[in-house]
Amino acid sequence: MILIDGKKAAAELRAELKEEVAELKSKHNKVPGLTVILIGDLTPSQIYVRNKEKSAKEVGLKSEVIKYPDSVEEKTVLEKIQELNSDETVSGILVQLPLPKHIDKQKVIEAINPSKDVDGFHPMNVGNLSSGYESSVPCTPLGCYLLIKKIEPNLSGKKAVVVGRSNLNGKPMTQLLLKENCTVTITHSKTKDLKAECLEADIIVAAVGIPELVRGDWVKKNAIVIDVGINKTDNGIVGDVHFDEVSENAKALTPVPGGVGPMTIACLLKNTIDCFKRSQI
Repeated sequence: MILIDGKKAAAELRAELKEEVAELKSKHNKVPGLTVILIGDLTPSQIYVRNKEKSAKEVGLKSEVIKYPDSVEEKTVLEKIQELNSDETVSGILVQLPLPKHIDKQKVIEAINPSKDVDGFHPMNVGNLSSGYESSVPCTPLGCYLLIKKIEPNLSGKKAVVVGRSNLNGKPMTQLLLKENCTVTITHSKTKDLKAECLEADIIVAAVGIPELVRGDWVKKNAIVIDVGINKTDNGIVGDVHFDEVSENAKALTPVPGGVGPMTIACLLKNTIDCFKRSQI
């Protein structure tokens, strides 16, 4: 079995992006800029943002983090987003989720100019992706897609099963696989026989948030299995896939941690650079 090393793949992608930023700097005399808005002091969010800032600087992006307390008014955040929308030095805007309850997440997402939406959450980018047009793609499914392509460059005709139907991962993942001419089935908690669906799959992407849901006897020989889940249990962090069991059958499998996670941040940098390039046309 191939253990899909997300850390290594992310390091390779960052190295490519670093070269691209250097070329863009010499061509345009400026570099892409990523601005992250962080509200409150949730530890996971702070860790994510720190990692994003560090990675952005590593590839040569201009990076800025704007911090607000939990008590910040929604109006203040929306006004800041409008200011960043019109700032030519900012190529990408990201508002770190989750947000405090008094701030409307959808309002915030829709306030970001779609051409600077590096998370790919704006309805315009969602629509463009589902229509097969150019768009920013959410970072986690984009990372999964790039990992799958490393194992199997030609996905045409493959049967893919996506476990989970979230806007963040399941739905955009489906669009990316459809674009590659896969036959895609979206499954979820209400699917009648999830095991039978998975057993048909050449590719399984598990992003449902249930610890070790996908078992060894759910996976046919030589399937590629991507585990997006991060679940805290008494035995530590586990994915949505039972790693030991599934590794007996799978052709390739991502570990948790060290699989999809590192690629998510690398893809955020890629999206920022792509937004910059589109703005220079």
